Amino acid sequence: MNKARIAVLVSGGGTNLQALIGAQKTGIISSGEIVLVVSNNPGAYALERAANAGITGISVTKKECGSQEAFEQKIMELLAEHKIDLIVLAGFMSILTERFTSTYPKRIINIHPSLIPSFCGDGFYGLHVHEAVLRYGVKVTGATVHYVNEITDGGEIIAQKAVPVLEGDTPEVLQKRVMEQAEWILLPEAVENVCKQIIG
Repeated sequence: MNKARIAVLVSGGGTNLQALIGAQKTGIISSGEIVLVVSNNPGAYALERAANAGITGISVTKKECGSQEAFEQKIMELLAEHKIDLIVLAGFMSILTERFTSTYPKRIINIHPSLIPSFCGDGFYGLHVHEAVLRYGVKVTGATVHYVNEITDGGEIIAQKAVPVLEGDTPEVLQKRVMEQAEWILLPEAVENVCKQIIG
């Protein structure tokens, strides 16, 4: 069966990558296959997760490339070399320029830990999102998978899943709930749906 070739871009622990690897094993993702993991942090545990799953993992840093342009160029070369059809940003902590995003229209997706358009855009990443949710006092949060364009968290929404905010939540407790009840379920489903569209 023809499968879409997937690259996952990461920066940290790779829990969403692990969810994707698990979904591939269980058949939730059957229309695509992760063939490349790229990290902008050489010490990211996500690279170890890739190695454990037999997936090629490569580290590319802005520092070693010397500029954002060279950094993106290096990633683009890797994507071409591995004939990538879909790019998944899973906790990738580097903003990509319009030059990069416009090269892959509707071929880059991101998972964001809130219900966009709330708590998104510049400065809203990681625990900052959950801190803002609690500060604001909203009763429902969640996760959003969206296409990536030049606007931070501004691309077309693919899927969303809501999660309750509970009395006594800390940012860490809420982050864990959003991951377990939304991100790790939503991202694999969205990846499968987008892969299906790609292979037609």
